[in-house]
Amino acid sequence: MDIVNGVLSGSRLALSRAITAVENEYDEAVEIMQKLYLHTGRAYVIGITGPPGAGKSTLTDKIAKDFRRQGKKVGIVAVDPTSPYSGGAILGDRIRMNELTEDEGVFIRSMATRGSLGGLSQKTAEVVKLMDAFGADVIIIETVGVGQSEVDIVKTADTTMVVLVPGLGDDIQAIKAGILEIGDIFTINKADREGIDRLNIEIEMMLELNPKEVNWRPPINRTIASKGEGIKDLMETIANHQQFLNESGELEVRRVERLKTELLAMINDQIGRYVVNKLTKSGEFDTMVNSIQQRERDPYSVVKSILASVLR
Repeated sequence: MDIVNGVLSGSRLALSRAITAVENEYDEAVEIMQKLYLHTGRAYVIGITGPPGAGKSTLTDKIAKDFRRQGKKVGIVAVDPTSPYSGGAILGDRIRMNELTEDEGVFIRSMATRGSLGGLSQKTAEVVKLMDAFGADVIIIETVGVGQSEVDIVKTADTTMVVLVPGLGDDIQAIKAGILEIGDIFTINKADREGIDRLNIEIEMMLELNPKEVNWRPPINRTIASKGEGIKDLMETIANHQQFLNESGELEVRRVERLKTELLAMINDQIGRYVVNKLTKSGEFDTMVNSIQQRERDPYSVVKSILASVLR
């Protein structure tokens, strides 16, 4: 297949086509993923998340440029799980990363749900694999927002960085339950703003209440990404976490857990599609819905009988 050989030989056009096929679920998408999977597993994946306006795109730009200075090939997946019209990932990131788009060693792809159902996290994982097979040494996933979908998306990463800014007020209370639990590194950006010390203390207190790793306490970095301040220390922190993951064996543990989650999601998706297609095509589904609506049957028994039929 030309697309597969193109991706493996480093063709940017082939990678674009492969990602489009996966995003839009073209017929050849599964075959592309099957053939490329054995060429994955080498890239180091960093997830960057946090509330809108935290400066994630500027940070991503600075981090990518630093990796390029190290001679590394970089892939960037900018995910906007809300809407392709918000400008979050589709327009904003491209504008902020203008210089990177001219660098042949950087490949940037924006993704959005376009109003589709769940599964964006699975699509993101597949795009990461494609960039991995393409030869990217480092892949950065940047998400807009701090909801459950972002938490799922950044689970694709080896290292997850949560970016916060002073002046969020009570917002940190709202996001602590989900996003703070998955942070390996915390970065307070726009550190020249008032309230940075208070935010630092709040994060420290939350980390005390929710110890994530016995051997790794998530460090808190301060940056002013727009001025390039604090980037050197942040890159050291990222390198330290990568070293910790490798030396402790945690990287292998995380990747095995991720693989289990991916497999279960794929199985659920395939079974779900099979059941829906079988029921809707035969007209059985409408009959079942009608019988439940008329209180002739209950939904629990109906689901049980459907599963029994599928498993048989």
